[in-house]
Amino acid sequence: MEIIKNLNKNDWKETFQRPSIEFEAISEAVDEIFREVEKKGDKALFRYTNFFDKAKLDKLKVSDEELDLCDSEISEDLKDAIKIACNNIQKFHNTQSIVDVKVKIEDGINCWQKHVPIENVGLYIPGGSAPLFSSVLMLAIPAKLAGCKNINLCSPPNSAGKIHPAILYAAKEAGVKNIYKIGGIQAIAAMAIGTESISKVDKIYGPGNQYVTAAKLKALQYNTAIDMPAGPSEVLIIADQSAKPGYLAADLLSQAEHGPDSQVILISWDEMIIKETIEELKGQIELIPRSNIAKKSLEHAKIILCKDDNEAISLSNFYAPEHLIIATENTSILADRVINAGSVFLGNYSPESAGDYASGTNHTLPTSGFAKSFSGLNIFSFMKKISFQEISKSGLNNLAKTITCMAEEEGLIAHKNAVKIRLKD
Repeated sequence: MEIIKNLNKNDWKETFQRPSIEFEAISEAVDEIFREVEKKGDKALFRYTNFFDKAKLDKLKVSDEELDLCDSEISEDLKDAIKIACNNIQKFHNTQSIVDVKVKIEDGINCWQKHVPIENVGLYIPGGSAPLFSSVLMLAIPAKLAGCKNINLCSPPNSAGKIHPAILYAAKEAGVKNIYKIGGIQAIAAMAIGTESISKVDKIYGPGNQYVTAAKLKALQYNTAIDMPAGPSEVLIIADQSAKPGYLAADLLSQAEHGPDSQVILISWDEMIIKETIEELKGQIELIPRSNIAKKSLEHAKIILCKDDNEAISLSNFYAPEHLIIATENTSILADRVINAGSVFLGNYSPESAGDYASGTNHTLPTSGFAKSFSGLNIFSFMKKISFQEISKSGLNNLAKTITCMAEEEGLIAHKNAVKIRLKD
């Protein structure tokens, strides 16, 4: 961990430099897999699944029988937890109301927007050592609420050719039926291009490692949109003397255990809180199974002793964290000043893990500073807005001079004539 005192504003950029993804080093592999999937379809998917996941498959889609079987393969407690989380996520996302308002610009000119669901969407769910079944809920629930017609879900199988049962159960609870045993670059390629088994989608959503991220960027070349750029997960905590060091350490470690490149930052103007939190970290890190991963993450963690809460919130807005925890006495005041963050957690009893799983907000959030320009996933992420206008004869007559003047100045005479020919009538 790096402890920084009296940080000069000129050094903010260098201090908060995030790790860069070397896309050039993996672009060759991405290009090769996309080319083969485009050329050979399912045959390429079977080959790569055997190569990367050591699974020999004869079909990609999860059968109804496999989906039914998942009920007996996870505990009743986990099933109850998934149901509660599902309900809370639905409640929160249902509040994102869709209102189409018609605007009367002037007499004879009416304009409006219509919200339309994206018809075909693809959801990517990582498997491996930490199968992210919670991401199924975070992606599928808003997709269903938005009204997406076709939802494909891809997740890598284990060597026995099975997707983790918790992922299947979460998908069933969220109402997803098209589930495929395919992961990594090849899964993104399949959804971007389309194969015999997996239909092409219009937009791909979901987390993944640097290979999946590179593949999602490649998908743009196939007219397939993506949810947002992705990088290592991050948390920034602002804490004062009212914060509890044990809680702070636990929150920092819950982020650090994601991966060795996870970004972990603590900012405080209370030196005692910093010292006590560091001591808590030393004790708690030895108690978690993924301690080796967390230790690597903490090697590049930043702990900053700042002047006051004003500097703390300025630092946070500059960094634009994926997750922001404000553990201070004046949480509401600082919350009002947040302008760059993916999701914000207020007070001593709002751990980041609540948002990761079950409080209701979405955990698919912008990283790498993209919280300055991207929102977290929501129902509108699965929709597009189409604008409409209806102009009467009198409305066009009133607007004609404005249109023809502007068109002529831009040298687009056909635009001008499209108005003039109507005026003759």
